[in-house]
Amino acid sequence: MNDFTYYNPTKIEFGKDKENKIGEYIKDSGVQSVLLVYGTGSIKQSGLYEKVIASLNKNGIKFQELAGVVSNPLLSKVNEGIELVDEYKLDAVLGVGGGSVVDSAKAIAAGAKYNGDVWDFYVGKVQISEALPVFTVMTLSAAASEMNGNSVVTNDETRQKYSVGSVLLNPVVSVINPELMATVSQEYLAYSAVDVIAHSIEVYFTATDHPKFNSRIVESIIKSIMETTEALIKDPNDYDARGEFAWVAIQALNGLTPSGTGGGNFPNHMIEHSLSALYNVAHGAGLAVVIPAWMKWYKEQNLPQFTRFAKEIFDVDNADEGIKRLESWFSKIGAPVTLNEAGIPNDAIEELSENASGLAKVWGMGESYSKEVIKEILQKAQ
Repeated sequence: MNDFTYYNPTKIEFGKDKENKIGEYIKDSGVQSVLLVYGTGSIKQSGLYEKVIASLNKNGIKFQELAGVVSNPLLSKVNEGIELVDEYKLDAVLGVGGGSVVDSAKAIAAGAKYNGDVWDFYVGKVQISEALPVFTVMTLSAAASEMNGNSVVTNDETRQKYSVGSVLLNPVVSVINPELMATVSQEYLAYSAVDVIAHSIEVYFTATDHPKFNSRIVESIIKSIMETTEALIKDPNDYDARGEFAWVAIQALNGLTPSGTGGGNFPNHMIEHSLSALYNVAHGAGLAVVIPAWMKWYKEQNLPQFTRFAKEIFDVDNADEGIKRLESWFSKIGAPVTLNEAGIPNDAIEELSENASGLAKVWGMGESYSKEVIKEILQKAQ
């Protein structure tokens, strides 16, 4: 194993009715006021909004609201939140929703403590040196945002979807009640499953060193996600399956799986961000298109690990067959696996490749993933 430092400061409050204590958790952290960030209204329809507000009021937590965060969250909405924090001198940010809401909350937390454009963090111009505390109540599991310091935002002017990561953005407390996720559609359940698998396999395939323990963790995550996804398709009210899905999803991107590996990177996410930025494709849907194409292109660079994947996940001995089985499973659960199925014309490959190559440079992957290489990968997604 390689040298590493592992630190995760987030406290997880997992279980039924834990959302009713969010005000208590915030108060216990010494916070007196928050910006409440949420999406386009589902938390009001479900009754979660009233529970959160009641808990905040009960514990004397003052708040302002920022509603309307969308899937593939926008920089313009983040800037609205920063202005509210500044105007009302708020102490922290509370995100109630899925990964997009939490990504926005983190961006606001960083931007509120920075005397400049928050986008500077996303293009690597400056590093985050301080941020407001972040709290979350989750309604969707996929991105593991509830237990990591990552944030992904789309600049609606430049059409760039970039990310930033800092332990300063790790939530202080995250509430996970599987019951709050019971209304997630089968479509977004599928996209969530793909996202979790993507988080698991990126370093699994691209690292230069593969400790067996780490590989086994990844394989366990993938198999658990596949099993619980199929269980939830059959019965969306299966609390145990919902809870296991939520907990497993966190492990895929909370810093655990890459610890001790030899580097590794996230080419599937890098390429997919162009699909989301230019065509507003749901992140998991875009990943379902990119992953099989990338695997077909990349497999010869780490054939032993691809062969292991095929054997451990699908009990087949051939790397190509393992890729085919994964692609078929994506289709089985309702995710698109071609550009056309995702509503993207094949003649968009040029534009997508240009956009993605810009992010590759920001992520330090420009030499390996030029515009021409990305184009070659996307052509396998036709």
